[in-house]
Amino acid sequence: MTAAAKRGGKVVGYQRVSSVDQNAARQLEGMQVDKMFTDKASGKDANRPQLQAALDYLRDGDMLVVHSLDRLARNLDDLRKIVSGLTDKGVQVQFMKEGLLFTGEENAMSKLLLSVMGAFAEFERSLIKERQREGIAIAKAKGLYKGRKPSLSSEQVTAAKEKAAAGVPMAKLARDLQVSRQTLYTALVESRA
Repeated sequence: MTAAAKRGGKVVGYQRVSSVDQNAARQLEGMQVDKMFTDKASGKDANRPQLQAALDYLRDGDMLVVHSLDRLARNLDDLRKIVSGLTDKGVQVQFMKEGLLFTGEENAMSKLLLSVMGAFAEFERSLIKERQREGIAIAKAKGLYKGRKPSLSSEQVTAAKEKAAAGVPMAKLARDLQVSRQTLYTALVESRA
């Protein structure tokens, strides 16, 4: 029985995967939760509607369970803000991978652990990005890098041009193609070049 269940609170899970095609199933696998919130967004993305919904949903006595520190926050400042905001309103925060539990009855050691572990997660993320940039530069130098696959095929862009010329609003076209308006605008501009 979890501490939240003992206190009569709910156990709420939060998952985040970086892209639409990734699977969140491995996060919190086997963990019994009363409610689960899942975002499909990059860690650097400030727009995480399911995280905001989870933060709004949580009440005094509840527990938020997250697979790891890097799934919850974009950076160390974000991590501290979220954890302290939750613990201040009586919500416990548990990180499964790191084995950390924050209850609001924090001492100097738990604050230090949060800062150190959060800094390591942020550092690891920056190392991954640096290695990715280096790998892309090497692949480009060898002529092997093809870049990201376009969001829209040439046929879709051609059809979108025709519909736009016929007066169909860009917002509707973007919704129908399941892309952002910016992606659609960029594809249309690039097709003219």
